[in-house]
Parts: sequence; C-alpha cells; structure tokens
Amino acid sequence: MSAGRNLLLTFLLAMCCNFADAQTLSTQEVLRIPQAKADRRIAYGSDPLQFGDLRMPPGKGPFPVAIVIHGGCWSAEYDLGYMGNASAALTRAGIATWTIEYRRVGNTGGGWPGTFQDVAKAADYLRELAKEYPLDLSRVVAVGHSAGGHLALWLGARHKLPKSSELYASDPIALRGVVSLAGIADLAQAGAENVCGDMAYQLMGGQPDALASRYQQGSPVELLPLGVEQVLIHGESDKLVPHKLSVEYESRARKSGDDVKLVSVPGAGHFELVVPMSAAWKIVEGAVVGLAK
Repeated sequence: MSAGRNLLLTFLLAMCCNFADAQTLSTQEVLRIPQAKADRRIAYGSDPLQFGDLRMPPGKGPFPVAIVIHGGCWSAEYDLGYMGNASAALTRAGIATWTIEYRRVGNTGGGWPGTFQDVAKAADYLRELAKEYPLDLSRVVAVGHSAGGHLALWLGARHKLPKSSELYASDPIALRGVVSLAGIADLAQAGAENVCGDMAYQLMGGQPDALASRYQQGSPVELLPLGVEQVLIHGESDKLVPHKLSVEYESRARKSGDDVKLVSVPGAGHFELVVPMSAAWKIVEGAVVGLAK
C-alpha cells in the first residue's frame, strides 16, 4: 500500500470514533428513501436483468470507475434501486459509477453459476462502455454492499480461477482495489451461521460438504490471497451481517499476504454504509476515492 493510502486509512480510522451515536436503519427504512436516478441505463447482455446504470461526472475525463454491486442476500426480492444515492454521491466525487444488476436466486438463471457470470460479464463490459464514454480502465474499483460485497471481492479474485471453471474468463478486467461494505466473504460460514438464512446455500446450489469445488471457486476466503488491495468497512452494530465476519476475513487475508484493511464503524448498522446522508458515508467515499485516484 502506498504512503498516501496509508495516511488516508489512518484518517478514516480516526474518524470512526465520532460515530458511536449513529442511528441504525432498517431494511424497510432504507428502501423507502427516494433514490437518485441514473441518466443512462445500458444492457450488457440479452437477459432483462443484465443491465447497469452508468453515471458520469461532468468534464472531459477520463474518469476512474467504480463497479457498484448491490446486496440483498443474493435474492430476487432486492434489486439495485437502493444503491442509487450512493452511486450518485460517488459520481459527484469525480468517479464514474457502473451500478450493475444481475440475476439472483429466484430469477431464471440466477444462483450458480449465473449470478457470478452476470457480475463478471457486467464488469468486463466496461471495455465496451469505454469506447463511448471517457473511462479510465487503469483505475477501476469494485464496491459492493452485503452480498454485493461478496461479489466485489470475488471480482478481485476471479483472475485466479482455473480454465476448467464454469466461471473462468481469459482476460478479466483488472481492478485497482475492492471496497467491501459489510460484505459476506465466507459463504460456508454464512450458511453455517444463518447469515441471510440459507441463501448462501441457495446461491451455490447446496452445502459445501457436497459442493466443495463450487465454494472453492465462488467464496473469496477460499481464493486467498486475492492479490488486490482491499478495504473492508463494517458497522460494529450490524445485525444482518455480523461484524465478526469481516474481522475474521481480514485476519485470514492478511495472513495470506494480501493488502487488506478493516475499518470498523462504532454504532453503525448494516445500511448506514450506503446512505450518503449518514455520518458513516464519509468513510466509504474516502476509501473509494483513495483507491480509485
């Protein structure tokens, strides 16, 4: 990690102590917040759910890019809508955002392997978008919340997949870094501890004892070291994805040799990290801008 980025993360960690009195938001409260709409909705595939919202900062560019991946326990019940304000805020900070939709559990073709394949296809579609929009593909960051944090970390790891994998791509787009917001980095642990109920098992099509190869290809913790810089941001009061999941993943990632930092936010729950009017948002925006610029 560069000296500049070390200073940035030191600043972010110092800021955390100011948020102990943060109010935690429920799922329904977040879903009721009006969201900024994107100027451009662009298909990256033929399925109705294979699209993304592109937001461009003003000016000539080229601009760094954040691939923004929503969560929702990989379930068809939740879509990219609640990430609109977060994406718009990053764009105001000078970062182009490509907020992607993908097939999820409950959608035709969702789960294994379609969910992973969609996210990979959407990420690689940046090369097509760069032909028309001023995107700097040397400065691409993946940002994911909750189940989207799992997928963002997986994007950072997929260059390690063998050619025999259903998820293999010969030339995956390179990432400068990953920002995981309350991400689910260990699918087997998530299933065993009832994080998102049994949705991790539904995503993978079964439990790890029967499908070890799938978990080795799809769970970030099984792909360590990822070989890409990672910032994990997690609210200490998160009741949906326990903070300890990021603590344990950071320890394993660091031991593997990865460049990884966990920023724990006292008083923050699951959704404050993606609500720009929350106190915790400054930490998120700072981390993304620090990696992308």
